[in-house]
Amino acid sequence: MTNWLNVKIKKLSPSASLPAYATSASAGVDLCACLEEKLLLNPGDNVKIPTGIAIELPGQDAVALVFARSGLANRSGIGLTNGVGVIDSDYRGEIQVLLQNLGSETVAINPGDRIAQMVVMPIFQVHWQEVLELTESNRGSGGFGSTGV
Repeated sequence: MTNWLNVKIKKLSPSASLPAYATSASAGVDLCACLEEKLLLNPGDNVKIPTGIAIELPGQDAVALVFARSGLANRSGIGLTNGVGVIDSDYRGEIQVLLQNLGSETVAINPGDRIAQMVVMPIFQVHWQEVLELTESNRGSGGFGSTGV
């Protein structure tokens, strides 16, 4: 991959793991649980897991998005409570991950476990242009399954 962005990162705990790409083509870095001891997540539980890190995105043209890890969701039914976490460029606090156990069994989250993935992306702020009509398209206003299953 040839597109690199320098992002400042601060470890808030000596036991924090720096985010890392699993492969050379990974879009996201893994975020790890920064816990003192194992945490049990019972079915239906929601919990805020610290990562022990804070970041400084350069300028206002980038955002960090936190997503569930597909393997954790598939194996254990663990997902993100808020769907996707949004880390704005002006946020300097600890990155925390809101996990939810959607499965039927208690799941152990251990110190250092990979609990989510984070993707840094460019963003655009929008200047809205209110109009009376929108340009026609082939799809039109068809949504929710209108292009097939």
